[in-house]
Amino acid sequence: MKLRPFLAVIVLMLGTVMLSAQTHYEGNIAVGGKAGITLSRIQFNPTVPQSMLMGFMMGATFRYMEERHFGLIAEVNLEQRGWKEKFEGYDYAYQRRFTYLQVPMLTHIYFGSNKFHGFFNAGPEIGFMIAHSTTSNFDYENVAGIADFPTANRSIAQFVEPIHNKLDYGISVGAGMEMIARNRSSFTLEGRFYYGLNDVFSNHKKDVFSASSGMSIMVTLGYMYRVK
Repeated sequence: MKLRPFLAVIVLMLGTVMLSAQTHYEGNIAVGGKAGITLSRIQFNPTVPQSMLMGFMMGATFRYMEERHFGLIAEVNLEQRGWKEKFEGYDYAYQRRFTYLQVPMLTHIYFGSNKFHGFFNAGPEIGFMIAHSTTSNFDYENVAGIADFPTANRSIAQFVEPIHNKLDYGISVGAGMEMIARNRSSFTLEGRFYYGLNDVFSNHKKDVFSASSGMSIMVTLGYMYRVK
């Protein structure tokens, strides 16, 4: 069921691209890079007490822009996601981090002057998990042997749950601003929200979690150079 919204966005974007191709405006092409921080969590069902996990992201950007405030962006990003457990009243700590290679394909809507642009980005992205790690100050593989561990009214299966889906896909929405320099260079600041549509862990009826999709907030600084 989660695949339907993703496919709908792809169809919408393809339709937009086709309409754009039918016009004959003089566009410009820019390439660049970006880097920043991520704040992420996993949408578990049943719920898991957690807080946002901080990570990093960095990537490369290709952008095509039309004269009339419209463009398309393709990116290749390295991004960290995951979650950090909350233990109210205890000194335990546990976090699980996933590193993804992400490819967003975004509609880019911009406005402003020759010196400054505001913009909105939105569209689908797909990614693949290339690494994962776990950090903890307790033996999370033997929780039953920890006398005072707070197991009441909380799941512990996520501590050792094997990764089932390394492929991820979802929807990204962002907004930001761009400062344009005279030498074809520009600098961007963007905040972006990502909502994953695929579960990290197995979600069959016999499994503990019926949902385990990712969610993240990204704040990045970027540099773009106009090549055309």
